[in-house]
Amino acid sequence: MTAVSPLGAYRPGTGLLHRLRPGAKLLGLFGFAIAVVWTGGVTVTAVWLGIAVALAILAGLRGRDLWRVARRFALVAIPLFAFQAWQQGWERGFEVVGDLFTLILAASAVTASTAIEDMIDTITWALAPLRRVGVEPERVALSFSLVIRAIPSILGIAGETREAARARGLGRDPRALLVPFVLRTVAHAQTTGEALAARGIGEE
Repeated sequence: MTAVSPLGAYRPGTGLLHRLRPGAKLLGLFGFAIAVVWTGGVTVTAVWLGIAVALAILAGLRGRDLWRVARRFALVAIPLFAFQAWQQGWERGFEVVGDLFTLILAASAVTASTAIEDMIDTITWALAPLRRVGVEPERVALSFSLVIRAIPSILGIAGETREAARARGLGRDPRALLVPFVLRTVAHAQTTGEALAARGIGEE
């Protein structure tokens, strides 16, 4: 089994989310994200998180998948929570980390229940009228899809980095975690850019 997080990979199915049109799911994700960001409070954050978990399960993700991504998210979540708790209290730390994890799960539910081709086609169709003002719908659609799917890849890198540091007995050394994580994330971005350039995407 690959070490990369399974979240974000399309999983064929016949459930409720799979039957929804891609446009409806994308609009729902947009509205859900606005609601999560604009509301606050520990209780509200917990409710949004519970909804996101339910959506991920409806999309075909299982308990071990959620546990795996939660462990990898911890590399970012723990220092982020510690900083926010130190600055503004544990409630704020929980809100920030909870909101971020909620959005990751919600985006993963959309990508897990939507084929990449359908997502790109839907965004391209929606942006078609903007061709008149110089917008390239195909490029925007591809960029949007790449952004959504980059989150699971980065979480996968975080998990691999933590496991490698632990194997060297450096699991508690922040430098052994953060430095390789940053370097590998940059390398991943460069590789993606080179692959797109090789296909003529992004060239003027």
